[in-house]
Amino acid sequence: MSGTIHVAAAVVVADDGRTLVVRKRGARVFQQPGGKPDAGEDALAAVVREVAEETGIAADPGDYVPLGRFTDDAANEPGHRVVGDAFLLRVGPAEATASGEIEELRWLTAAEVPDTPLANLSRNHLIRFAWR
Repeated sequence: MSGTIHVAAAVVVADDGRTLVVRKRGARVFQQPGGKPDAGEDALAAVVREVAEETGIAADPGDYVPLGRFTDDAANEPGHRVVGDAFLLRVGPAEATASGEIEELRWLTAAEVPDTPLANLSRNHLIRFAWR
């Protein structure tokens, strides 16, 4: 392994029970919205900023529930590990807009997860929190 990538990610769940995943430009797999913290930015501030930038969902920091820190192989950077600080965010109607670096977003049901190409961190650790 040649490096570690730190990210903050949100498991966004709409009131209809679906969860939001995004596919960044040039990526083949979907993942939870989020990204790398800026210099001096903590994980919560990073996830609030990244979710708003990527999906247009503006939520207060207090709306995010910490889920923990998870590690897996990075999906888009071969040879790297990703360490993700994850948060749960419950929102009202399933409305989001792909923006910035996001090429596509999807609202998934639990039944759609097996057939959706997901990043390792998402599939192995985060997606399950959507239905707990």
